[in-house]
Amino acid sequence: MSSYYTRACNFYYGSISVEKVKKKLSLPLHGNKSISFDNIEIISRRSIKRINFQKVNKLKSQIRKKILSDIKQISKKKKIRGLKFSNTPILMGVLNLTPNSFSDGGKYNKKKLGEKHAKKLIKDGCEILDIGGEATNPGSKEINTDEEWKRISPTILKIKKLKKFISLDTRKSIIMKKGIKNKINLINDISGIQYDPNTIDVLKDTKIPFVIHHIQGEPATMQKNPRYKNVVLDIYDFFEKKIQFIRSKGIKHNNIILDPGIGFGKNLKHNITLIRNISIFHSLGFPVMLGTSRKRFIKNLSGVNDSKERLGGTISSNLFAIMQGVQILRVHDVNEVNQSIKVFNSLKF
Repeated sequence: MSSYYTRACNFYYGSISVEKVKKKLSLPLHGNKSISFDNIEIISRRSIKRINFQKVNKLKSQIRKKILSDIKQISKKKKIRGLKFSNTPILMGVLNLTPNSFSDGGKYNKKKLGEKHAKKLIKDGCEILDIGGEATNPGSKEINTDEEWKRISPTILKIKKLKKFISLDTRKSIIMKKGIKNKINLINDISGIQYDPNTIDVLKDTKIPFVIHHIQGEPATMQKNPRYKNVVLDIYDFFEKKIQFIRSKGIKHNNIILDPGIGFGKNLKHNITLIRNISIFHSLGFPVMLGTSRKRFIKNLSGVNDSKERLGGTISSNLFAIMQGVQILRVHDVNEVNQSIKVFNSLKF
């Protein structure tokens, strides 16, 4: 039997959405009546069929059960310990404490600049601080654990006193353990829990929330001719298998976030296809995070209009993601993105 996938589409927003949900003409996305949908795409490796959700019961029994299960996952409330999804999107502010990250390497890794920037990101409206000490942009090389912890520990020790939600961007279990001892709240491992075999035990033993991030290859080589049969469905299958794996290892909690990894082993076409179809990942039943901030695909699309900060492309891609129900946006320019969301929501609703 062919595998089928369900993508929510044809969204409504604000008071229009609330009214349609009330009349049972649309279904709320992740339990939020202010964003809802009334159509789904039923996708296989060979075809795509769009139907109104009210017609699902007319489908053949072999796929009806699967689609109904997916719709239930799309509609249910999402929960992460320490976060509230009543007012989405949640902004994750990027704090790179590295000398060589692609857009801000060397800006916050000296003296008290990391702590100062963390406070600015919080003031600007981020609910999650994502702290990293190892660059993982295309072509970057691995550093040892001692150097990585040396880069991030002074800032973590300072900002943990602020009692804010802190995400630790690392792929090394030793760094994870040290971070958890210092009250970090989330593990953001760009390797998809594949780099360090001890990571799964840390996640199981501590029960800490974590991100399942997709990457093809390693940072040093990931952009050398990445290939997929179908980038959206291949990554969906990756998430499904990874979820099965973590369940088999005894991790039963649902404090999990999914990130398809824009720019991590993807070319321009792959990135655009993923962003356009990002709502497919809602049917896996977990919050979806997207990181498009300042990334190369913006330069590829904008051509001569590219700028160093790529703020315009970051904002437009994030607003599109909001309209697809993405719950968490990972961004560098928290103030500007936050401003754009407030204006956008006022116009949209």
